[in-house]
Amino acid sequence: MTDHGADVLSSRTGSPDGEGRVPEERSLLHQSLAVRELIDTEVSYLHVLQLCASDIRSHLQQLPQGDLDVLFSNIDDIIKVNSKLLHDLQETAAREEEQVQLIGNLFLEFQEELEQVYKVYCASYEQALLLVETYRKEPQLQGEIQDTIEAVLPQAGPSGLSFLLVIPLQRITKYPLLLQKILENTLPDASAYPVLQRATSALQDVVTNINEYKRRKEVALVPVPSFSPVGAASKYTKVEQLSLWERLARINTHTLSKKTTRLSQLLKQEAGLVPKTEDKEFDDLEESFHWVSLCVTELKNNVAAYLGNLEAFLRFRPQEYDLDIPGGPVVQYCYLARDLQLQAFPEFKQRLEALVWQPLCSLAKALAGPQNLIKKRLDKLLDFERVQEKLLEVGSMTYEEEASRHTYEALNSLLVAELPQFKQLAMRWLGQILCTFVTLQTDLAKQVLQRAEGSLAQLPHHHVSDPAFRKLVEDALGQTGHQLHSFQQNFEKVLPPPTTQPLLPGAERQVQALLSRYGPGKLYQVTSNISGSGTVDLTLPRGHIVALLQDKDTKGNSSRWLVDTGGHRGYVPAGKLELYHMVPREEELRGQAKPHRDSERQTPEPTLALVPSVPAVTQVVAVYPFVARSSHEVSLQAGQQVTVLEAQDKKGNPEWSLVEVNGQRGYVPSSFLARAPGPALWGWSLPS
Repeated sequence: MTDHGADVLSSRTGSPDGEGRVPEERSLLHQSLAVRELIDTEVSYLHVLQLCASDIRSHLQQLPQGDLDVLFSNIDDIIKVNSKLLHDLQETAAREEEQVQLIGNLFLEFQEELEQVYKVYCASYEQALLLVETYRKEPQLQGEIQDTIEAVLPQAGPSGLSFLLVIPLQRITKYPLLLQKILENTLPDASAYPVLQRATSALQDVVTNINEYKRRKEVALVPVPSFSPVGAASKYTKVEQLSLWERLARINTHTLSKKTTRLSQLLKQEAGLVPKTEDKEFDDLEESFHWVSLCVTELKNNVAAYLGNLEAFLRFRPQEYDLDIPGGPVVQYCYLARDLQLQAFPEFKQRLEALVWQPLCSLAKALAGPQNLIKKRLDKLLDFERVQEKLLEVGSMTYEEEASRHTYEALNSLLVAELPQFKQLAMRWLGQILCTFVTLQTDLAKQVLQRAEGSLAQLPHHHVSDPAFRKLVEDALGQTGHQLHSFQQNFEKVLPPPTTQPLLPGAERQVQALLSRYGPGKLYQVTSNISGSGTVDLTLPRGHIVALLQDKDTKGNSSRWLVDTGGHRGYVPAGKLELYHMVPREEELRGQAKPHRDSERQTPEPTLALVPSVPAVTQVVAVYPFVARSSHEVSLQAGQQVTVLEAQDKKGNPEWSLVEVNGQRGYVPSSFLARAPGPALWGWSLPS
């Protein structure tokens, strides 16, 4: 009985130990299965990567090399790192008792390498998806790509490229889950437990850092080196030239709400209702970068003006004209100038455009992205400040608000980190452009002096010292300038009186109305056709008469005058108007030509009036050429003397006049005729 009781006690006391060993063994079994899953899936994953890098990539040669670089990114680096990782994982199987701890240490060792290679691949993933979408729009190309992938990897299915591209992303995010599974089946008091904890946390940090890197690269100033810079640029760095309709088409409820909220936040800051975030570090960076951008813009404008002046200089070739000057130095000058015009100066212009102008334009274009990014930072700062206010008041925020907050923080930290580097790069770039410009100028001067050496010895003043030659040139230029000024003054004295454009047909009544309302001093005539570009601008033909209302517009611009046409009012360019000169009546001209019968009678002061038509039997001049269209008309040449027989046609219409030209009679438009100048001769002569 005693032995039996002892056996029963023994069995009862041993039962808990047996039940404790069962969960432990089960955990060890699950741990072993988790380790096996980690290694087996790593083998399968690496096999797929190698197929992508070798077979699939080599059979997609119909795609441009740039597309292949984007699609497969740095897959070779990933294969290299994962191959080493797999090799070390497989070696841990030889030490089964320490395998779990060795795996934890192994992932801690590979933490940095995994993060480096996978963050580059993840940053290019979005651009690779954009390429996939473009291929789907070309059925033939999409079919060829799909056939290639299915021949190598049938499990890819209809997803094709999308299936392959997402595999590395899925793998890097699965490492923390696999390690967590091993950790859950490891006893807390085991020596491998803290190591696995650190490894799991480290791989979770890797995934977090990759996501942060991807977010930073979405607002990056500098594209990721491993793929095309076009795709690396974020939506914030794109400088788009949109029309007004395209901008209006982008407006929606969300956009209006967002912009209204930002404007409200800005107004509250300006009114002092809410505090404004101060960031002196960024403000200093922004100011210095602004000055660099301003210098680049100013230099670009100056170089553009320089090239324009150089182009005008090359078109001016005095050596090709016969100056009627005897030979000697002039022949040497013409030979040298012709040589420089054909070779030295065009070559200098070509080098200037290639080595200075084009790099300067590229630099200005490169600065546009950061400038737009700085503007976007202000918008994101307003969103950030609004979210911070809500967080203090409510204590929580939505997912979109949290994303907006993270966007500003990433954008601000990126600008603070990379804007100084970008500024230094722009300064070096600008300095090289300036040095190149100076070098080109120096080379041009040396080339001109070298070409002129042969001609200098034949010039009459080659023996004169530099100061004496400079004084000689200054004296010659001063004397020539004085002669030119004197010639100009004499020429202006003998200038012919200003000619008046003929009135448009049927405009006499309108001019009479303007004359009676505003007087002759306010009447102006249009010298060339005017095409109005604005709603308040007028469109007028050449020869139209207008009355001046105001000699400037509402902004004080004196180049636009407000005029009255007799029916409409609006603005016209002041440069296309000239004062209208009234013509005396024919009867008064005849009265002035007759001798005074009564010497005591004073000659009445002539009154000015418009001439509705050309008087009969009058010698006039054709102002414009006219081609006869029937046997009743006669052709005219501009400047040709014409005798007016009747100032109207048979129906009394004054718009047509019967004239005689070179013995031929016919009708011509009256507006094509003007009175010949008076008997006073005019002309110009050289000053005595």
